[in-house]
Amino acid sequence: MINGKTIVVVMPAYNAEKTLEVTYNEIYKDFVDKVILVDDNSSDNTKEIAKKLDITTIVHKKNTGYGGNQKSCYLAAIKAGADIVIMLHPDYQYTPKLVPAMASMLAFGEYDACLGSRMLTNSAIKGKMPLYKFIANKCLSWFQNLLLGEKLSEYHTGFRAFTKEILMNLPLKDCSDDFIFDNEMLALTYYYGYSIGEISCPTKYFPDASSINFKRSVKYGFGVLGVSLAYFLARLSIYKTKIFKKDAKKLNINDEIEYYHP
Repeated sequence: MINGKTIVVVMPAYNAEKTLEVTYNEIYKDFVDKVILVDDNSSDNTKEIAKKLDITTIVHKKNTGYGGNQKSCYLAAIKAGADIVIMLHPDYQYTPKLVPAMASMLAFGEYDACLGSRMLTNSAIKGKMPLYKFIANKCLSWFQNLLLGEKLSEYHTGFRAFTKEILMNLPLKDCSDDFIFDNEMLALTYYYGYSIGEISCPTKYFPDASSINFKRSVKYGFGVLGVSLAYFLARLSIYKTKIFKKDAKKLNINDEIEYYHP
């Protein structure tokens, strides 16, 4: 707990058996009230390791995709009484040691969301991010800043923190279940008038760290362009896609989630 705010870390997991334990062990439990892992129907021993670590775990009966996994993560965190939710990938690509710093930026009311940026201080290059990913990240973020009117160093990090208000008020239910969910969520955060801060975050690229392949990266890149254009048109009231409409669906705290009990 920080400044009276309940902190919950959520970990969207898929085949994370090799890195889950080291990631979990570096979370500062003195500041974090609860850790929740959502196993998106992994084919490895992710849920067994979560059982050994005594992590509250949800197991999907079928793979729902990265976005679908996050929806379960956020809903479970809200049900657990979270005021602030930190999404931390269990693949050890991002350091859990920054969780208290990110949570503090929200707990003291400075921002509504916070991103762990790999582009500040060139930590992406130091962490051996593939060159094509680095260039694509820079170009896409530039394009998004242009259309969204913002100045984030990157929109594509998987290390992020949100207040309960954001998670309850954004129409996340109608967002994609694929990787583009991340980008839709940030666009909606700005669209609904919330603020986003950033903190420099070191990153690691190694064989056991999860990463989408080139083909899916290209698909994601075109998706980013589409989300940015949709935001721009919605702000001008020219045309509104599904997620920017008033009747877009929000997460419902009464929705049921099937739990795997360690």
